[in-house]
Amino acid sequence: MDSQQIPFKTYLPSAITLILLGWGGLAATLYFSLPFVWSRWAFFVFIIMALTGIALPIVFYFHKRFPDESPAEPNVIIRQSIWAGVYGATLAWLQLERLVTLYVILGLAGGLIAAEYFIRIREKANRRIPQTDDDSS
Repeated sequence: MDSQQIPFKTYLPSAITLILLGWGGLAATLYFSLPFVWSRWAFFVFIIMALTGIALPIVFYFHKRFPDESPAEPNVIIRQSIWAGVYGATLAWLQLERLVTLYVILGLAGGLIAAEYFIRIREKANRRIPQTDDDSS
């Protein structure tokens, strides 16, 4: 199973780029801008990038450590990392109005986990076994 999985060094440039651009842009936004609308949008874009970059190696490690019957495809690893970034940005957005409670944190996490679970079920249902032409006659 591990022989079919893509090595982490293919994800490394993306992870480093997302981390540097995300945290660097977030620091620049916080230090060099005033709290206007475009600065808030930049904050949310950079926080998604930063958290996605941080989550990418973690998600890859979890898929390597706890393998499924078939190895996770690259789009699954990327999508789950993006879910982590969206989760963090959504919590930051809700915190602007002081709406973040334990129930909101757990409910939002449960909703995103359920969405990913159903997406994975649909992907497994649409998976086809490759057909080979074995004419042994």
